[in-house]
Amino acid sequence: MRVTEPRCRIGLTMWSHNEWQASFFGRGTKTSQRLEKYAQVFNTVEGNTTFYATPASSTVANWHSATPDNFRFTFKLPSAITHQHQLVNCQEALSDFLRVMSPLHEKVGMWTIQLPAQFSPEQLSNLMAFCQWFPKDFPLGIEVRHLAFFDKGENEKRLNHWLVETGIDRIIMDSRPVFAAKPDTPAVIEAHSQKPRVPTHAIATAEQPMIRFIGHPDLEANSTFFAPWLKTIPQWIEQGKTPYIMVHTPDNNLAPQLAKQLYQQLQQLTTLPALARFPAEDDDGQQLAMF
Repeated sequence: MRVTEPRCRIGLTMWSHNEWQASFFGRGTKTSQRLEKYAQVFNTVEGNTTFYATPASSTVANWHSATPDNFRFTFKLPSAITHQHQLVNCQEALSDFLRVMSPLHEKVGMWTIQLPAQFSPEQLSNLMAFCQWFPKDFPLGIEVRHLAFFDKGENEKRLNHWLVETGIDRIIMDSRPVFAAKPDTPAVIEAHSQKPRVPTHAIATAEQPMIRFIGHPDLEANSTFFAPWLKTIPQWIEQGKTPYIMVHTPDNNLAPQLAKQLYQQLQQLTTLPALARFPAEDDDGQQLAMF
């Protein structure tokens, strides 16, 4: 059966978080059911788990069975490839990883290559060579963090021109909201120390531009920072692109609520389907029905 591609995909950086039990999943949801419940609402997720370790084959099979055909994962490559070896002499490691993930290939919206801040323009040839090892039909996204790739000069132009020529998406980091927050809670202090503070360049180098929106802990404060995207994202959709919006908050406790808020703002400007109710909202309805 042919799956219709959504005009826009929105999701979070994880599908399992203990703080979401009562507010998102619902009280009776088991840990093993969280991905299934998550996929009832959001149609994509940023797969951070593969950055830290390659999953077992049985785990990959479970992820496949828990998600519908139109769901899309965006899995990060293992840090052993991107950070420890920085893409050098990694063909075998990449092949092994893709082989384990093969049951999910049709549900991967983007394989993401997150590079460390020390990966500089002098190493761009390593990135170019590495990407040739991917099958031609595999959608790729690349996130750079070295400030020289944001200088709007030859370094950035060379990167962007290559991405356009090869049809690879440049992942956009929007960390303005979180760095606008006062570092007066442990979560914000940790976010300030760990999240990259790089310029936000709204450029679509291929067909699936991805925005990683790292939100302010005050949900309402995010509207100011999301306002420019309310112009850019509808333009991309009209051009036939499928934007991905990955939503973070400092501790991710309210990430589902922020994603819903941002998506509803987009709905006012372009034709998008409504998000499904959070599974926990059905708990509330059942409780009310008892009285």
